Amino acid sequence: MNIMKKTFPFFLLLASFIAIGQTPCLNGMAGDYPCNGYDLQSSILGSTFNADSGNDSWGWTDPQDGSEYALMGVNNGTVFIDISDPINPVYLGKLPTHTTSTSWRDVKVYNNYAFVVSEAGGHGMQVFDLTRLREVANPPETFTEDAHYDGFGSAHNIVINEVTGYAYGVGTSSYSGGAHFVNIQDPLNPVGEGGYSGSGYSHDAQVITYNGPDTDYTGREIYVGSNENQVAIVDVTDKANPILISSATYTNDAYTHQGWFTEDLNYFIVGDELDEQNFGFNTRAIVFDFTDLDNPQFDFDYFGTTTAIDHNGYTKDNKYYLANYTAGMRVLDISDLQNQNISEYGYFDTYPSNNSASFSGAWNVYPYFESGNIVISNYSDGDFFLVKASGVTNEDNEDPVAVCQDITVLLDQSGQATISANYLDGGSTDNEGVISFEIDIDTFSCDDIGENTVILTIADAAGNTATCTAVVSVIDTINPVIVCPVDITVDPGAGNLYYEVPDYFATGEASAVDNCTDPLTILSQDPAAGTLLPDGIYPVTMMAIDEYGNMGTCTFILTIESMLGKTDVELNIGSIVMHPNPSKDMFILSNPQAIALQQVVIYDYTGRLIQTINLSDMGTQKMIDVSQLATAPYMVVIQSEKGQITKLLIKE
Repeated sequence: MNIMKKTFPFFLLLASFIAIGQTPCLNGMAGDYPCNGYDLQSSILGSTFNADSGNDSWGWTDPQDGSEYALMGVNNGTVFIDISDPINPVYLGKLPTHTTSTSWRDVKVYNNYAFVVSEAGGHGMQVFDLTRLREVANPPETFTEDAHYDGFGSAHNIVINEVTGYAYGVGTSSYSGGAHFVNIQDPLNPVGEGGYSGSGYSHDAQVITYNGPDTDYTGREIYVGSNENQVAIVDVTDKANPILISSATYTNDAYTHQGWFTEDLNYFIVGDELDEQNFGFNTRAIVFDFTDLDNPQFDFDYFGTTTAIDHNGYTKDNKYYLANYTAGMRVLDISDLQNQNISEYGYFDTYPSNNSASFSGAWNVYPYFESGNIVISNYSDGDFFLVKASGVTNEDNEDPVAVCQDITVLLDQSGQATISANYLDGGSTDNEGVISFEIDIDTFSCDDIGENTVILTIADAAGNTATCTAVVSVIDTINPVIVCPVDITVDPGAGNLYYEVPDYFATGEASAVDNCTDPLTILSQDPAAGTLLPDGIYPVTMMAIDEYGNMGTCTFILTIESMLGKTDVELNIGSIVMHPNPSKDMFILSNPQAIALQQVVIYDYTGRLIQTINLSDMGTQKMIDVSQLATAPYMVVIQSEKGQITKLLIKE
């Protein structure tokens, strides 16, 4: 911890904020606040921030020393609080709004930077370097933004996928209020990369790199939007071509507000912000089965113990942490969702006056600090609360128990695969239930196909660690990509009854590439190179197999058509025509130059002889009866003493 943080004079702390220190939950109360299972670590009055109301909250842990910081939106900016000493938090300062005040502000964190949006007109996205909080000499300071993105104006929420380094503005002034894609991999230089408007307005969303039960989408970047009257599931891996996977709906919808995946990605828990008011429900959580992303299913409703409106909810360690407005923070046990069981684990009520269905009290909770401290931000008064499960102290000398599981990963088209540390967790535990994961290898390539030993390190909030090993089996299931020639028509040549099929790979007319096997050595075609074929129409299939048995194919049509030779009277072979074509019952063979023809032979598409008609006395035209033929394509070979010509007949 930074020495400066430990040595603030007492009078400076008093001047910086008015805070209430630790109050245990005893007999259902922590001071003035109803509670069950959660102690009040500290609180700060909203008036300290010179704000009229509060809204969203998030957290940042300094990777340099593990210090924890709370980030909270208020009507006129974003405030930053050092909670390294949770009993004596320090209000470090405020980043003022980019334009005007508003009740709606949202903040998220990526790579030691905070990203802030609001519904104030022209606000855009503020970027703030959180490492500046390490050396605040005279709190509270008024901060300035380090960068700004103006690709949109107002926005209701900001969503970040920390794996890919993309931010998603939702409820923005662009893309019909749908997702607005921003590349923040270089935080100080955010770049817009399009958006998605296909499912309408998104009030809130979660975006993950998927590794759940639906293996069709492993490694894909999946956007799940709470879109007023539906939950939209969208594949946003390709920012230029987002694809709607499916939508999920439920009965008695009033306003689909926000949702969050369970940690195993089997379920998605949704809150409807207006159903309590519109239908008279107690607090309702809607649970969807998301094991098949193409076909999400409503599973069941959970109804709470009060009539309060649900707002934002997040999952951690089989618990659902819900900002429940007038009912404060409610913590639900979701360990038995497979049996449609949810029960209330505990609560901390930041709005003790009532539990009515009104917009007062807890706006947001942030439960992801490794210390176990939980941030609660109040809407109506802008008050800040820091709570922790009762009986959990900050002193812990007990190591976690590391449990690994072996996994299989699939290489992508580029021959790469990336995993997260939690993929290898097979049920690791800790006495305080707060665990972080790290792995020594997270990226694999074609060179790693087979079994790879990976070390998983488990760390708890106190810095105690444990390790285990897992086997990551890397496999390649990607088929080679083959490019076929376009459909070809060839003449076997004067005097030749057969055409010799070439090796199309050897001629360069066909090609094949693979993500891992280079060069491809197993190449073939059907009919094989060197095959002698008479006039007709033939599908030619090109095939390539990589060293792991993955096969790619493509097919094109080879038409072999002998042209009638020129006679000493320069016969015009183009004058021989069939009409009508397609034909239903009859077609006319027209021979305006009265070329001496012998017969017409009709073959089906497989080369089987169907019909032979004598043409020795036809003159300039002949009616050919095809009424008995089945509907299909046929090869019609017109023969003379000098050669033959093949035409395609379509029988209707």
